Amino acid sequence: MTTIADNLQRVHARMAKACAAAGRDPATVSLLAVSKTFGAQAVAEAAAAGQRAFGENYIQEGVSKVLALRAAGLDALQWHCIGPVQSNKTRLVAEHFDWVQTVDRLKTAERLAAQRPAHLPALQICLQVNVDGGPSKSGVPPEDALALAQAVAQLPRLRVRGLMSIPDVAPDFEAQLALHLSARKLFDHIRAQGVAGLEEFDTLSLGMTADLEAAIHAGSTMVRVGTGIFGSRARVGA
Repeated sequence: MTTIADNLQRVHARMAKACAAAGRDPATVSLLAVSKTFGAQAVAEAAAAGQRAFGENYIQEGVSKVLALRAAGLDALQWHCIGPVQSNKTRLVAEHFDWVQTVDRLKTAERLAAQRPAHLPALQICLQVNVDGGPSKSGVPPEDALALAQAVAQLPRLRVRGLMSIPDVAPDFEAQLALHLSARKLFDHIRAQGVAGLEEFDTLSLGMTADLEAAIHAGSTMVRVGTGIFGSRARVGA
């Protein structure tokens, strides 16, 4: 049976190959293991294989894993919220996660800033951008991203680190690349403005199991891989 450690090795090999093809140093791209719907034991297995950063879409499920693994002595893991953050869940996120990659409204950021405990390091923030304009999708419109970045950068207890995008599924490498390049262009534009508070704007979170090669070619600094590490997911509620 293929283990999580084997899968991690394969994903890292894919990432290294993609970096070589794009002329990039593999050290410039990090791996976020998306562990939603998988239990704490699966996360522990990945951690034993050297994986440190984990992404959770469902906040209460994620908090349960954070607490269980910290109680088991795995308190050096880095936890990313990569799902929608509703107003009644901002306190849970602020108290238990290290990163939030799905901020697309100032109100959400203000709640996170107010509820981040003072004894914890600043909460690392990526703005989620709706690069392909789907009307039912989460994410700030690209034309509003700079203003949102400027506003969030002024809030206490938060540190704006970059952009995240989840474009629609594209049929081939070239189509995937085009979508990711639009996010990269916006990322570069915001970085070039020299906005106070965005000195650490260095993270472009693009790409998942199916399109990580195109994302790396476009300049992604973090790929989010779930299925490629943990396998197919059971349906939520099944």
